Amino acid sequence: MSPAERNQTGGIAQGTFEIELRPAPPELGGRVGRFDFEKTFHGDIQGDGTGLMLSGGDPKTGEAGYVAIEMVHGRLADRHGSFALQQLGIMSAGSQTLHYEVVPGSGADGLVGITGTLQLTIEDDGTHRYRLAYELPDSR
Repeated sequence: MSPAERNQTGGIAQGTFEIELRPAPPELGGRVGRFDFEKTFHGDIQGDGTGLMLSGGDPKTGEAGYVAIEMVHGRLADRHGSFALQQLGIMSAGSQTLHYEVVPGSGADGLVGITGTLQLTIEDDGTHRYRLAYELPDSR
C-alpha cells in the first residue's frame, strides 16, 4: 500500500435527489439542446446541485447523447464542501449508458481531494436514487 493510499478514507454515500430541469436556448444553430438544472440531495449527501446539460441526437427515436457538469454543495459524511460531477449519457439501439464521475481537482473546503463515481437508478415512480463510491484524503 502506498503512502497516498494509507492517507485515504472512502465510503459509499446513498440517497435520493429531486431534479428541476429547465430548457434553455439551444446551442450551435439549434442542433444542440441546452438545459439548466437544480438538484436537492437527501441521504448521505445533504445539499444541492446546480448544473448545465448539453444534448444532441434524437431522443424520440432512442438515438441521442448528453454531457453535463454540475456543482454539488453540502455535507458528505462529516465534511462540508463542494465538488463537481461530470456526466455522460448515451442512448442507442434500445439501450442506455450513463456515467458519472467526480471531476478531479474540483473538491473544495472539506471535500478537497475527493474522487469517485456515482451510479444513478431511476425507479418506476420517478424517484432518483444515487450511490456514490468515493475516496477522500484522511483529515487526521
